[in-house]
Amino acid sequence: METSVIMDEDEFNRSIEPILGKKTNVYSEVPDRDPKDINPHLKVGFEDIIAEPISTHSFDRIWIGSHAVFELVKYIFYRILTTFLAIPMAFIAGIVFGILSCIHIWVVMPVIQGCMMTLPSIHVIWTSLMDMFIGPFFYSIGRCLSSINIKTVQN
Repeated sequence: METSVIMDEDEFNRSIEPILGKKTNVYSEVPDRDPKDINPHLKVGFEDIIAEPISTHSFDRIWIGSHAVFELVKYIFYRILTTFLAIPMAFIAGIVFGILSCIHIWVVMPVIQGCMMTLPSIHVIWTSLMDMFIGPFFYSIGRCLSSINIKTVQN
């Protein structure tokens, strides 16, 4: 006895699509190390540096080889430089931002808050001085100069 299953091609495609549609990720996604997009200007590719117009082309193998060399050298030098510079630069940046934070928290903000607390009383004193001396002075000068009339005559 022979058993066979005959299935229409459309039915076969519909029944296998859910199986093919389920893609399992073998590798986890690489975390975004620049989530705030601080360095968009550093997203430089080979085509951003070297571009051949349609009218001028080198050999395809030269183009592919130069692209590979560019990406490889960029990758290797970045890795080498970060190996030597990342920890010292993080150390220096930590010191700098620690000092800046300390100065801001313990010096700058207390001075600003002190000024903001004394400004209302200084404002009252300043306004009183202006009203007592400067205001009457300019009021009297304005009264004196208001009686001057200027007429222009054409000859």
